[in-house]
Amino acid sequence: MSANGGEGVRLDKWLWAARFFKTRRLATEAIKGGKVEVDGQRAKPAREVHAGQTVHVTKGAYAFEVVVEGVSGQRGPASQAQALYTETAESVERREAIRQERRAAEAAIPRVDHRPDRRDRRELARFKRGRG
Repeated sequence: MSANGGEGVRLDKWLWAARFFKTRRLATEAIKGGKVEVDGQRAKPAREVHAGQTVHVTKGAYAFEVVVEGVSGQRGPASQAQALYTETAESVERREAIRQERRAAEAAIPRVDHRPDRRDRRELARFKRGRG
């Protein structure tokens, strides 16, 4: 792991080493799909990332905006991966807001607490036929 700005590593390798993606292939597909930007510009998988650059990663409903603190081409423990970047405060706030919205939306949807038994199935069938 290097913290100086002189050395660089491929963007797909860095995303994999920083544990944003489980495999380099997934990282490469996300980059090619326009889900990753470096310093506000679309990037290619082979672009070199240096310390101090800003990387914007979109994964599903969540968006991460991180500042590169170190570079590494090898995947290590999660503690090392977290040392490779720092997430901006705005990014954390946006993700938390999205998480709260999703939690509220899930709470509004009723969930079945058990599998229907014979009686429940018969009542449902009657209801669907219009005799309920």
